[in-house]
Amino acid sequence: MNSIVTEIELVEEIIGSHKEHMGDQFLPYKNHVYRVLNFCFMFHEPTAEEADKLAIAAAFHDLGMWPGDQIDYLDPSIELARKYLLRTKREHWVEEVSMMIEFHHRFRRCPNDFPKLVEVMRRGDWVDATKGFRRFGLDKAEVRRVQDTIENLGFHDNLMRITKKEFWKRPFNPLPMMKW
Repeated sequence: MNSIVTEIELVEEIIGSHKEHMGDQFLPYKNHVYRVLNFCFMFHEPTAEEADKLAIAAAFHDLGMWPGDQIDYLDPSIELARKYLLRTKREHWVEEVSMMIEFHHRFRRCPNDFPKLVEVMRRGDWVDATKGFRRFGLDKAEVRRVQDTIENLGFHDNLMRITKKEFWKRPFNPLPMMKW
């Protein structure tokens, strides 16, 4: 990978329109989105259309968490993305982008009949969510370079805070957004 992507107009537009709901988590989430995208681009060199699909899915993939620190945020995130895609006349992307969001926390590899970008997004998010512990063959130094370039700013600390809070509410299903 040559250069690390730190600004994409589509991501800035989408996340920027939700800034007021996110409060102090705006920059940490934005940085998470860019780290995920960089890891996705390491797994797959996208066409321009694929890059836009990945940017939209990455921008929305956890966005349903706000407002209110919801841990069961997949459906709200998918709905936000669906409305955006319809509004921007990209309705033919709804199914694929929805799948990218729905399965980004899947533990196992996506089935071969899923669109390719669903697995790319899943891997990219897992690399960042695990702080590079799961790399799916990516070079450790390249993962570290992305992490060093795009600061965490407490994103993972916030996830742990929300998870602990949710555990006390639903001890038998504290992570409803996880998929097998």
